[in-house]
Amino acid sequence: MRVWDGLNSSSSISFSSVSSPIATMTENPNLQRALLQRLTDLPPFSLFESAKVASIEPGPPESSQDLLDLSSYPTVTLSSGQKLLARLLVGADGLSSPVRKFAGLQTRGWDYERHGVVATLKLAEDDFPHERNDTVTAFQRFLPSGPIALLALPGNYATLVWTTTPEKAAKLKALANEDFVAMVNAGFRLGNVDLDYMNNMASGQVDELNWRSSVVGVPEAGVQMPSRAESVQEGSVASFPLRYRQADSYTSSRVALVGDAAHTVHPLAGQGLNMGLADVKSLATTIEDTVKHGGDIGDEMYLSKYNREMWMENNRMLGVTDKLHKLYSVGWGPLVGVRSLGLNLVDKMGPVKGWLMKQAGGV
Repeated sequence: MRVWDGLNSSSSISFSSVSSPIATMTENPNLQRALLQRLTDLPPFSLFESAKVASIEPGPPESSQDLLDLSSYPTVTLSSGQKLLARLLVGADGLSSPVRKFAGLQTRGWDYERHGVVATLKLAEDDFPHERNDTVTAFQRFLPSGPIALLALPGNYATLVWTTTPEKAAKLKALANEDFVAMVNAGFRLGNVDLDYMNNMASGQVDELNWRSSVVGVPEAGVQMPSRAESVQEGSVASFPLRYRQADSYTSSRVALVGDAAHTVHPLAGQGLNMGLADVKSLATTIEDTVKHGGDIGDEMYLSKYNREMWMENNRMLGVTDKLHKLYSVGWGPLVGVRSLGLNLVDKMGPVKGWLMKQAGGV
């Protein structure tokens, strides 16, 4: 992984692992397919396909004739009309989580006034020799409006995540495919003034990049660059608003939140999915321990173990990414110099880099 400051070409940090990759990128359908396959190996379960949640309500009132008090059980009504009573309802339903709203759990945070532009790119095969390692290396360049990152996928493909202002994001999405690809290549190679000029063009970025590259050259000549993007996968360009959110608690009676339902993180460290998977692992362990001790998996007393374990852990990562975003959003000369010095110092500190590698890999 190679990271550098777009306002100071001499400021950079690189991470490499001899024994194994720092992390692995995979597309979401691959994860979904693997999870569904794993479910077939487990004890019988019920899968409700093509069904939506119509409502979530408290359970039926307690009655003297009932053998079991279900009044505390969340009742999920599906679009088919079927009702499900949950001993434990897990909210893995995203930023606007209906489960969180049902449980009355509040969130704190703010919007970054930035959008993340994503796309799947095909990289040129003739930029480097075939033994090059850039197809397994992640690249990230910090620009004043936000970082641009290229994350390797199998073959000569990569995922783009470009954090920028909503206005610039809209202009990027409106470009023809070849001009969008030119902007991506410019994002890793040209200065901020050149990028702003090209972003304000309605079209013609391909010719503009060729001309500017020949005249201006590449400012970051000392930093290894990713292969040039050759094309963009049709229909893959999209954007989403970036937010900071942290629920006051991940649990309440018979409810547990995981992933974006519990927290929303800036994507600059690529930790959103890793944090969600860590939530799931911790919650699964909590449920397993509760069952072993004969407890009620929906009892908040037992669920609090999961909340204690993950809330502070996630809060630390949220804080780090938030501070990095704010630090690299500043273009003031003295601060650029200080952060550049700090990045270069970290690059020379092996133990610190080792810890950061583990965090990046979600370990």
